[in-house]
Amino acid sequence: MFIQTESTPNPATLKFIPGREVMGEGAVADFPSVEAADRSPLAKALFAIPEVSRVFFGSDFISVTKRDGDWKHLKPAILGAVMEHFTRALPLIEGAAEESEESYSEDDAEVVEQIKELIETRVRPAVAADGGDIIFKGFDGQSGVVSLHLQGSCAGCPSYRGPSPCRSSARRSSPCRSSE
Repeated sequence: MFIQTESTPNPATLKFIPGREVMGEGAVADFPSVEAADRSPLAKALFAIPEVSRVFFGSDFISVTKRDGDWKHLKPAILGAVMEHFTRALPLIEGAAEESEESYSEDDAEVVEQIKELIETRVRPAVAADGGDIIFKGFDGQSGVVSLHLQGSCAGCPSYRGPSPCRSSARRSSPCRSSE
């Protein structure tokens, strides 16, 4: 098994591409802490590596974020854990994920559908290319504020603070303002 790695805009995160499906098209799983990794044998194995602070599974990649340390020392252990997991054909996730509710008024349903389409077609592909994902959380029709949740590499990335590519893309394509 050959696993490629790619850097991301977040210097604390590397993308590991095992050359096979990880979560599958449109599915993601974010493990921001070791406690959140209880339902994933692979996430638990990755958190067992010193300095791993976050694990994210995308459709065909795994993003790993480190606290400190040098990638040249962490990368071999991460590659080994990923390779062992897939060669042993262990389950990626055990049990069902908790669903979170979206917050918006039914009066805004049409606008929310447009926002979701924008996220799906323009923003999510760019964020996924950087090793993360973006989730619609809500919309306030009174203020025009869209609430989003960044996951994976993008959750702590310095590039996504302040005026971000996500925000810029959303503002250019929508009359709404976005917030995290």
